[in-house]
Amino acid sequence: MTRYALLDLVPVVEGGTVGQALAKAADLAVHAESLGFTRYWCAEHHGMRGIASAATAVVIGHVAAATRSIRVGAGGIMLPNHAPLTIAEQFGTLDALFPGRIDLGLGRAPGSDQRVARAMRRTLETDANAFPQDVLELQSYFADDGQTGIVATPGAGARPDMWILGSSTFGAQLAAALGLPYAFASHFAPDVLDQALAIYRRDFRPSAQLARPYAMAGFNVFAADTDAEAELLASSQQQAFVALRTGNPRQLPPPVAGYRESLGAQGNAILDHVLSCSAIGAPAKVTREIGAFVARTGVDEVMLTSAIYDHDARKHSLSIAAAAMQDLRQAA
Repeated sequence: MTRYALLDLVPVVEGGTVGQALAKAADLAVHAESLGFTRYWCAEHHGMRGIASAATAVVIGHVAAATRSIRVGAGGIMLPNHAPLTIAEQFGTLDALFPGRIDLGLGRAPGSDQRVARAMRRTLETDANAFPQDVLELQSYFADDGQTGIVATPGAGARPDMWILGSSTFGAQLAAALGLPYAFASHFAPDVLDQALAIYRRDFRPSAQLARPYAMAGFNVFAADTDAEAELLASSQQQAFVALRTGNPRQLPPPVAGYRESLGAQGNAILDHVLSCSAIGAPAKVTREIGAFVARTGVDEVMLTSAIYDHDARKHSLSIAAAAMQDLRQAA
């Protein structure tokens, strides 16, 4: 039975503040918990005025303290930006504060451009090819197996659920080799989704954490009471995507009626590609399109995401998406 989760980039809207974005993140997580979402994740991005989750472990603690049972974690931590010991200590602390509720998704991208990557670790090795070794080192700190010669405190003996994230086949191969759950970023990089899932399932090796493959994939949902209203809500993220892909990142703008019609061919091509794993519409359409995505991919869990300018409209969209998932469960 397919589970459903929430990815929140903690958007800072035009005219808003980081403090407001963080308060809304906690409120959104409380709402998601009431709707039966399995987990709430935020992601590490740097140097972006429209995303407030750069200090990801701090945001996780903030959200976990506001909720009771939903799993809270990183989707993800960009490990090349950090010494593995630092992440072991951060997530060891979170696991001690919120035992049994912390997820640690790991990615190998910098979460921004090369200037920010240099600023994050300007005197350290930033080769993304070191990522598998960094993951093994991090696992060693949690296991407290003595291989590093260092006891992570906090960290030793902590049990956050570790995930490998990816938007290419590399992450699928690593997750399979290590026997870890795998999350694919199809909500913005859909190109090799089916290939990556096939590789992960084919090559999976059972581990102490996981006996069989467990895959999750990202899916955008902009839901409202009518198709027209949903199209209007989606225009905020569409504007933000076009701005990012054309080198002009911005805070999340208000919705604009008829935005797609105002774009040229290049802008529409960007959106057709980046948002191909999406449902935009009223409840019946959203249920149908999420169902088609689950049937196509066979994922164990769908990570729903969207950036909507109005907070109440975003919560309503989540309510419709959760109802869609529950309808699909009953049908199954």
